[in-house]
Amino acid sequence: MFLSVFDMFKVGVGPSSSHTMGPMVAGARFLDLMRASPFEFSGLRASLHGSLAFTGVGHATDRATILGLAGFTPDTYDHEKAEAALAAIADTHTVTPDGLPTLRFDPKTDLTFDYDHALPGHANGMILMATDAQGDVILKQVYYSVGGGFVLTEQELAEGKDTNDGPPVPFPFESAAQMLEMARTSGKSIADMKRANEIARGCAQSFAKGTARIWEVMNNCIERGLSTDGILPGGLNVRRRAKAIHEQLLAERGMNLNAPHTINDWMSVYAMAVNEENAAGGQVVTAPTNGAAGVLPAVLRYYLDHVPGASPAHVEDFLLTAAAIGGLVKYNASISGAEAGCQAEVGSASAMAAAGLCAVMGGTPEQVENAAEIALEHHLGMTCDPVKGLVQVPCIERNALAAIKAVSAASLALRGDGQHFVPLDACIETMRQTGQDMHEHYKETSLGGLAVHVPNC
Repeated sequence: MFLSVFDMFKVGVGPSSSHTMGPMVAGARFLDLMRASPFEFSGLRASLHGSLAFTGVGHATDRATILGLAGFTPDTYDHEKAEAALAAIADTHTVTPDGLPTLRFDPKTDLTFDYDHALPGHANGMILMATDAQGDVILKQVYYSVGGGFVLTEQELAEGKDTNDGPPVPFPFESAAQMLEMARTSGKSIADMKRANEIARGCAQSFAKGTARIWEVMNNCIERGLSTDGILPGGLNVRRRAKAIHEQLLAERGMNLNAPHTINDWMSVYAMAVNEENAAGGQVVTAPTNGAAGVLPAVLRYYLDHVPGASPAHVEDFLLTAAAIGGLVKYNASISGAEAGCQAEVGSASAMAAAGLCAVMGGTPEQVENAAEIALEHHLGMTCDPVKGLVQVPCIERNALAAIKAVSAASLALRGDGQHFVPLDACIETMRQTGQDMHEHYKETSLGGLAVHVPNC
C-alpha cells in the first residue's frame, strides 16, 4: 500500500475537505471528462445526496460544486476570482470553463439537494450531468467524496481503486504490524521508510520542497488565525477567539505566575487559529481532513516553539511519520466523518500528530505506534454532529482538545518501552466497526447530537 504524503496533506480551501474540496475536485474531473467526449454540450446539472445534501449549505458544498463546474480547483483557489465568478454565474446562468463552450447552468434550478435518495457507495455522493441543446442528459457521472479531498467515481469505488499505481516501493506496509516488522528488519525509522517510499515514486529534491511547502502553508494558516478576529460566517455568530487568547498568552509571558497547565492554552490556540481560518473558508492543509486540520499543525508548532532542543530540521520527519499513520487509518478504516463520525477525522488527526511528535522527540518505531494508538483509542465513538452543518461548533474546540490529547499520548508512549496492550491495528479496526455501527444521525448529517440540542440561530 502506498499513499503519498502529498495525498494525505493537500493544500486546499475551507471549510470541509469532503464537502468543499471534494465536490470542487469532482467538478473539475467532470469537465475533463466532457473535454475528452465527442458530444456537443449545452448545459450542466448537479445533484447532491446523503451528507452532501444534509450539511451541504453549511459546508459550502453548493458553492464548491458551482466553482468546480466553472473550472476552479482547491489547490489554485483564489477567493476574489471565485466571488466574481459566483456573481457572474448567478447573473448570466452560465459557466465558461476553459476548453468548453459556454454552458447553461442556473444554480437555483440546476443544482439539487436530494435529501430523499442516498447513493449506495458512500454517504458523500453527487451526480454530475451534461446536457445537449434540448436539455437531455447525454453524459453523467457519479462521484463520491470519500474524505480528505479524495474523490472516486462510482466505478473506481466499486473496483477498490488501487493506491499502488506506479513503481514498487521498498516498504509497502499495509498494517502497523507490517510497518514495525519492516522497521525492525531494516533498522530504519518510520520516517526513513516513508521517505524511501516517496523518493521511489518521485524526485528527492522536489519531495523536500513539497514537504517544506506543506509546513509553510500550515504555519501561515496559524499566523493568519492568530491575527484575525471578528464573526465567522454562516449564521451562528460564532466569534473568533484565537487572536484574543494569543494576545493574553503573550502578555503573560515572563511574569512567572503562569500555572503549568497554561501550555495547554498554547496548543489550543494554535489549533483554534487554523480551524477558525478553515471555518471562514481560508487556505488550509488537509491533515487528514479540513475539519481536523488544526490538530497536527498545533502539535508541530508546540514542538518547535516550546520543546527544548526542537529543530526545524525535524519537520519533515514529523510529517512523514504522521502521514504513515494516516495512510494506515485511511487504508484500513476511514478518515471521513460522513462515513465513521468524528473519530475518523479528529481521532485520526490526533493519532497522526501523536506519532509525529513521538518520533521527533526520539521515540522508537514501537513507541511511535504506541503514541498513535493511545491518541486514537481515546477518540473512539466520537460523533460528527456540527451545529447547523457548519464546521464551527464543536469542531474548532474539538481540534484544540485533540492536540492536547496528542501531546499527552506521545509523552505517555515515550515514558514506556513501546510494549502495550492494544495494538494500533486493533484500534483502527475497532474504529472502522464503530463507524459502521454508528447511526447516520451522528455522521455529518446534523440530524442528531449537538446539532439538534442547541439553538441554530
